[in-house]
Amino acid sequence: MARADVARAARLRLTASFVCAGLVAAACVTSSADPSPQPSIGGTPESPTASPATQPAGELPLPFLVPDRFPVAPERAPLGVDRRPLRSPPSPQPVADPFRPFDPAAGIMNLDHLVFVVQENRSFDHYFGTFPGADGIPVDERGEPTVCAPEPGREICHRPYHDLNVFDAGGPHGELASAVSIADGRMNGFVRALRIKGNGCEKDPTVPPCPKTSSGTEGARTPDVMGYHTAREIPNYWAYARTYTLHDRMFAPTDSWTLPAHLFLVSAWSARCRVPDDPMACVSFQRNPGRRPGLQTRNWTPDAGEPLPYIWADITWLLYKAGVSWGYFVGPGSCIVAPCEDFEATETRAVQNPLPGFRTVDVTGQLDNVLPNTDFFEAARDGTLPSVSWVMPTEGLAEHPPHSVADGQAWVTQVVNAVMQGPQEQWLRTAIFVTWDDWGGFYDHVLPPVIDENGWGLRVPAFVISPWAKPGFIDHQTLSFDAYLKLIEDRFLGGERLDPETDGWPDARPTVREEVEELGDLAGNFDFTQQPLPPLVLDPYPGVG
Repeated sequence: MARADVARAARLRLTASFVCAGLVAAACVTSSADPSPQPSIGGTPESPTASPATQPAGELPLPFLVPDRFPVAPERAPLGVDRRPLRSPPSPQPVADPFRPFDPAAGIMNLDHLVFVVQENRSFDHYFGTFPGADGIPVDERGEPTVCAPEPGREICHRPYHDLNVFDAGGPHGELASAVSIADGRMNGFVRALRIKGNGCEKDPTVPPCPKTSSGTEGARTPDVMGYHTAREIPNYWAYARTYTLHDRMFAPTDSWTLPAHLFLVSAWSARCRVPDDPMACVSFQRNPGRRPGLQTRNWTPDAGEPLPYIWADITWLLYKAGVSWGYFVGPGSCIVAPCEDFEATETRAVQNPLPGFRTVDVTGQLDNVLPNTDFFEAARDGTLPSVSWVMPTEGLAEHPPHSVADGQAWVTQVVNAVMQGPQEQWLRTAIFVTWDDWGGFYDHVLPPVIDENGWGLRVPAFVISPWAKPGFIDHQTLSFDAYLKLIEDRFLGGERLDPETDGWPDARPTVREEVEELGDLAGNFDFTQQPLPPLVLDPYPGVG
């Protein structure tokens, strides 16, 4: 099949699952556009609440383990890559028996499903700055903030305030904004960064939902980069933090914006590769990674086609070699491979969907694993989640300012509810990690550690939901998205790292991020001796109060 025909088939596959709109996606039942029979996954009983008619016996419900339209292509691997796993593709790992006994001594090996839900552009203090017991906004004995951010050129210092509005304008969040906000460690340059760089609503104030944003109520009209939310505005997020485990030292992986953060999420690096076939010629780059001469846009998107820009190793290379199942779930209208057609379905922004640009995904034939997020709800319902899932929001539901915090929270709640309401044996083997990709220009008082030339960046909110998460626990370890990769590697890959000296895909990354001394270990968030915590199924729109 010609590559253009393959692309069209994949595009139709991605959109075929879009059978209902917006936030009712959790209730959708989807069907594959490919009617050909596939091998079944053994050992996973059907959910008692699932309709037998939705899953014919003997079919693999989703293409997590079996290559479909995209062949393995060893001839497309760049220089230096070990092509042996491509010439002799590994067998899939057998599906673990979900009914096996839990063994406290086995630790994270009791978990079979790791789910990563990634929203956008919020700082830790912005969401959890007043959460009891967390390292939040410094206050005096009366509970009044003792920190502030000066207004440039005026004798005004803006203090953090309780922002009751679920629509925030936010601030700039690139490398310059990070440096200005950190202010040589004083952590008081957030307003100055806003005045220097502005935000989207300042540039286009009439574009919805910008008219719904507002400044602080005090006379100084404090910009909402100094605002913080509480359980009043984000009750579900606070309920998850109270019930399960909150991370109060989760740092963004880089001092930059969404695209490099998502590159770090799956590969522990963000780079520019000027030589399209030599990963050793790539150099660290945060502003517009993947940009190439002749590209009409600032950043590569799947409709730009080849050459693919990200030629260093990512975690899917290691998962492929080990036969571990994975899915990266995006909006059903998202483009994954050129040529892209305009389907009437919700999209995930390309900067949140970098895997189609990785040569690893291309040569291993795993592009089928970039799937519509409606398929995630189907897999959660049927008890067929892959070993590793990344779940991305569609436009308007990512909490990217100025979009509604309430709508984003509703989306995350539906994702979490879908797992909790699926088969109990699957819930008992699952950990769901929720985080935000960068700080979005919002105030945070903690100086981020510097572990290499790329970061880390400012703190972001993060928590883990699992029957085995330590209840009501606040993890004070120093963490970053590198800890997510480390957990995947320790659970499914025998501790193998994205290390160019050992992983069979040499590249020029400056640091093996999973091995830095400062990085904590998420395995400590679980207690497999405790009684498993019950599901906390919440109303996606609980109201304000």
